[in-house]
Amino acid sequence: MTHEKPPEGVSAGIAPGADVARLCALYDGLLTPGGAALSPAAEQELKALAKIFDLDAERPAVELWPYVRAVLVRQAPPETASTPAEVEPRTVLLVEDDADAAADLTEALDAAGHRVVGPFHSAEAAEAATALHPVDLALLDINLSGEATGVDLARSLKSRWGVPVIFLSGDVTAAAHNAELAAAMVIKPYSGRDVLDAIARLEVA
Repeated sequence: MTHEKPPEGVSAGIAPGADVARLCALYDGLLTPGGAALSPAAEQELKALAKIFDLDAERPAVELWPYVRAVLVRQAPPETASTPAEVEPRTVLLVEDDADAAADLTEALDAAGHRVVGPFHSAEAAEAATALHPVDLALLDINLSGEATGVDLARSLKSRWGVPVIFLSGDVTAAAHNAELAAAMVIKPYSGRDVLDAIARLEVA
């Protein structure tokens, strides 16, 4: 998938925390009835962001911003560059249908002291395992083998067991449309460090 070139100061992956704050200050007025109209430059920047995240940039700005905002705030890094030196080990459900990515991430999680349940490549197998193994956190790809998606699984995990979810996905549109289900997002391609940092941010949230 080819993304548009991001506007100046905005990365196509994880946007700098300060820039997320700037964007929220600029566009959150759209969420308030009677909010100030956007300048042409601000509207152009929002449409550029929408294209980066594979959203329909032809939609009105007031419809675009909630989806763009959902992705930005859930994948933004902490305001400081450092992450906690000690992160409490967690039991992590891993659902990723890319075998190589799943193996690499399992190794990174193990090395960081987390206990991994999985990895699974289908939502059905993962949900069955969760009924047998209480988990603290779920790392979910969205597009999986089998009929159910990571979104379906996230909804079930939250409603049945209250398990917080981090989406691991290159399907940014689906992630944005279902952002309310996720405590955080890590957009593909990702490294083990990206995922560990996202888990660490949940520790201090």
